[in-house]
Amino acid sequence: MLHYSVLKNEAIKYLNLKSDGVYVDATLGYAGHSREILKRIGKGFLFAFDADTLAIKYSHQYLLEVGNNFKLIHSNFINLKNELLKNNCDTVDGFLFDLGLSSPEIDDKERGFSFMQDAVLDMRMDRTSKIDAKKIINTYKEEDLARIFYEYGEEQRSKIIAKNIVKSRKNKDIERTLELVDIIKNAVGANYFYKKHPEREIFQALRIEVNNELGALEKALTDAIMMLNKGGRICVITFHSLEDRIVKRIFKKYSEVIDIYKGEPNIPEEYKPLIKIINKKPIVASEEELKENSRSKSAKMRVVERI
Repeated sequence: MLHYSVLKNEAIKYLNLKSDGVYVDATLGYAGHSREILKRIGKGFLFAFDADTLAIKYSHQYLLEVGNNFKLIHSNFINLKNELLKNNCDTVDGFLFDLGLSSPEIDDKERGFSFMQDAVLDMRMDRTSKIDAKKIINTYKEEDLARIFYEYGEEQRSKIIAKNIVKSRKNKDIERTLELVDIIKNAVGANYFYKKHPEREIFQALRIEVNNELGALEKALTDAIMMLNKGGRICVITFHSLEDRIVKRIFKKYSEVIDIYKGEPNIPEEYKPLIKIINKKPIVASEEELKENSRSKSAKMRVVERI
């Protein structure tokens, strides 16, 4: 399975792995990061999450080549805390979140993630989910479509695109990716389409909505901070500004004293910071990695440590 794990060396370095530690890969994918973690924790244990059954199936065999001290959990990481508690795990030495799509998911046209290949509008990470991109495109109200296109895709012409989608679906359901691309193109005109490529933003917005990515991230990150052992670390790799802003905001919230206690000599225990930020500026891919994998270009990694 061809998959490139972004910022793999940097993630392993900043996790500060202990040989007997307990670690969580919240985004297993095709196990590139997990395999490297497993190599270094001979006496420890790894839990890894993924909503994609194909990723789970492939990664299980791939990780067994290294060791058997792991458990793969078929679940979105929004359920991270509950699933770990079910497995008698209430404290963790490190969490890794890689929020990018894995290469096989992007390249498998049947998954409907790509705006460059014709496929059924799907975009589900968890293929057992009842909500897919086709359902959203054909049932959401015009104002709701415009909102998610603007909020999740930051697309300036969200309203006219949403209007054109609703107009088009009155004749027949919109079912395929390239069908949607044509509707977007007709809505904004060829000049804007080829200059700005709004289909990128619209497909990103749909993917986020289908998989509740931002809501899941906020809950999972907060739970991870609360479950982290002293000295444990969280590494988060993001690929677009919406994710990065959420990560920055949550890390800021838990790394600072609230305003009413700033400058006070005696801060109550419950108001002291829980984490410290390890890297003021996000870690990005090296020139070497960029040559190997152009998808690394937008990747940013932020790291915090429990104090």
